[in-house]
Amino acid sequence: MGETAAPQAGRAATGGRGRARPALVAPGALVKAAVRAVIQRVSRASVSAGGRRLGEIGRGLVVLVGVAQDDGERDTAFIADRIIGMRLFDDGQGRMNLALQAAGGALLVVSQFTLLADTTTGRRPSFAGAAPAQTARALYQRLIERFRESGAPVEHGEFGARMEVALTNEGPVTIVLDSRKG
Repeated sequence: MGETAAPQAGRAATGGRGRARPALVAPGALVKAAVRAVIQRVSRASVSAGGRRLGEIGRGLVVLVGVAQDDGERDTAFIADRIIGMRLFDDGQGRMNLALQAAGGALLVVSQFTLLADTTTGRRPSFAGAAPAQTARALYQRLIERFRESGAPVEHGEFGARMEVALTNEGPVTIVLDSRKG
């Protein structure tokens, strides 16, 4: 998992305008990152890049994925299993009791390294905890494969491309997953 130095306890960081903010963690502590996924239940969604449609789904889940430096197969397995099994869809009684496939849903998976942003200091986010592109691309592709292996219909964006994601969040339901926190 990626690690970035956290601000020192007892030393206040400024918000760029001279206002002091208290430090968030103990001195010398490291902030650890892992695969992060933001899941949104949607009635429809699409992703485009360069004027062409890359993927489109009806009812299902949009999964925004960020891969950290030391992530591996275990992280993709955890995220895939958790998302496929998570009961986010309403049953006949209006309760979230149905997993993706029981609800007849599909997945739209989009890479988004900005989920690994470290905003503990300054005004500009640091992405030092994000995995290098080659590693992140391989794990992103592996995650898509894992979703397909589950039997779920999967559409996806283009790794590293500047994309436009359009969606209608249903509920709204938005869940944040971290492969190291559960």
